[in-house]
Amino acid sequence: MLDNFPHIKAYWVMLGIKTAQMALSFGADDIDGTVVHEKIYHDAGSDSPQEISVAQLCRLIEEAGCIPVERDTLYHEVVRDKGTWQPGRAIQGLELVAN
Repeated sequence: MLDNFPHIKAYWVMLGIKTAQMALSFGADDIDGTVVHEKIYHDAGSDSPQEISVAQLCRLIEEAGCIPVERDTLYHEVVRDKGTWQPGRAIQGLELVAN
């Protein structure tokens, strides 16, 4: 139904971690970020964690049966090397990405 959208994001801060993981099983291919401090959803009553680490984010993606891939804003794979990074290949829809 949404085949004209290249990526669908499951924002774990808004959905909660378990619902975001479930969204990955139903077609979402992006789970947004490590987030340092989120205020809007928590002021509205969200009980999701305030932040999660990269390792935790990768674990929850893997627990959902997906492979984490770090991306930049334009959906290019991030290639890291000794403290620097550069954009890599363009990420196509249905590949899970983590920002």
